[in-house]
Amino acid sequence: MNEQVNPKRWMVLISVGIFTLMSTLDGSIVNIALPVISKDLNIQMNMAEWVVSIYLVTICIFLLMFGKIADSIGKIKVFKCGSILFIIGSVICGLSINLWMLLLGRVIQAMGASMAMATNNGIITQTFPSHERGYALGYIGSFVSIGAIAGPGIGGLVLGQLHWSYIFWINIPIGLVALTLGYFNLPKKEVTNPTKFDVAGFLLYFVTLVLLFCAIFIGQAVGFSNIYIIATFIVSAIFLGIFLKIEKTVAQPMIELRIFKNHDFTLGLVAGFFIFVTNFFFNVISPFYLENALGIAASSAGYILMAFPLVQVVVAPISGKLSAKVNPIILTIVGLAVIEIAQLGYLFFNINTGIWFILLCIGLNGLGNGLFQAPNNTMIMSSVKSRDLGIAGGLNTLSRNLGMIIGVSLSTTILFLSMSKFYGKSVTTYINGRPDIFIEGMHATMTFAVVICLIAIVMSVIRLIKSRGSKNE
Repeated sequence: MNEQVNPKRWMVLISVGIFTLMSTLDGSIVNIALPVISKDLNIQMNMAEWVVSIYLVTICIFLLMFGKIADSIGKIKVFKCGSILFIIGSVICGLSINLWMLLLGRVIQAMGASMAMATNNGIITQTFPSHERGYALGYIGSFVSIGAIAGPGIGGLVLGQLHWSYIFWINIPIGLVALTLGYFNLPKKEVTNPTKFDVAGFLLYFVTLVLLFCAIFIGQAVGFSNIYIIATFIVSAIFLGIFLKIEKTVAQPMIELRIFKNHDFTLGLVAGFFIFVTNFFFNVISPFYLENALGIAASSAGYILMAFPLVQVVVAPISGKLSAKVNPIILTIVGLAVIEIAQLGYLFFNINTGIWFILLCIGLNGLGNGLFQAPNNTMIMSSVKSRDLGIAGGLNTLSRNLGMIIGVSLSTTILFLSMSKFYGKSVTTYINGRPDIFIEGMHATMTFAVVICLIAIVMSVIRLIKSRGSKNE
């Protein structure tokens, strides 16, 4: 029996892809503007980081909930509502006159983004026939990867000509175009599967993440040795244990834990998580290194940082095609090795480093990510059965966003602790006139990135050994 092919499927892909790119891009585009926002709103650098963190945290908290709701009432309905909410949030961000208004706009943006992210893989899966599905999902994966990494570069280009608020204003015309395309091309009817929502599971999941993120971000300000921070981590772990126990017993859980028994899926997911953590170390550090330490204008910094996504855009499709001829796990290991070389290169950055060497390291990072992301995403999605594609896509998106959050929080924590140690007293922002203190902190921070990337390499080698072992059985 032949599958019914939607003649508008490629327009659906464009509409979904635009919002996927925008929602992911907004998780990283603000990084380059943090020094400007910090100065304009008269707030310290560690407070400015909340503009990035609260967006990613909100997505992580509501992503799976909206995925479950979408399965019940329809993915397209949820996607459209999310798109509208994202545009409204962008308007509020653009109008912001203080930090609290900006944070409110970011939360609304993130709610919309989580609705779009929770449904994009499902919409593509139900729109495309099976022989084109992997290809289309690969494009969505590329939109996600490029959006997550290209933010600082694109943001720098905007800042070079316009006020920082235009980082959010540009979402409005682009979003309206995507909404128009979606209105005319997304199916008006779709198959729904009304199910009972796991309220208890969601509440436990919500409390676990809120406590965890509060402990992480407040701990950055008051210190992780604080008894209340330690207690919050412990309580978060207890709630996580209760959540996992309940999820094993309910008929329709928030998270299908059985999927983690698939080692290819789990190892690929964790390796991808570690690489997003690694990437966000430099994503957070680079604007302050280029703009504050080296004194480069935001627009020029944007051009420099664009080396990453530009190289990745060229390499990713090539890597995707190669994965059909070469063992994709080998490609991921090669990509990770190149990323590791780039991280080692960052350790040599100082106030006298030439632009050519900075571009080389950033370009190598883009090359490594281009080699790694496409085959890794393909392996994650192809390692599960068709009935689990939605679950796999949601968990893959969640792992990426968690990677971004941990990357932001861990990098800033290590940076400020290291700077405080070298300076001899507490530091929570860039110290004007003392680039040497920042450079020392940056080197300590990027050392951790080298280690995290190395762990991802080891995991991928284990995955290769396991796959060859299973073939020989």
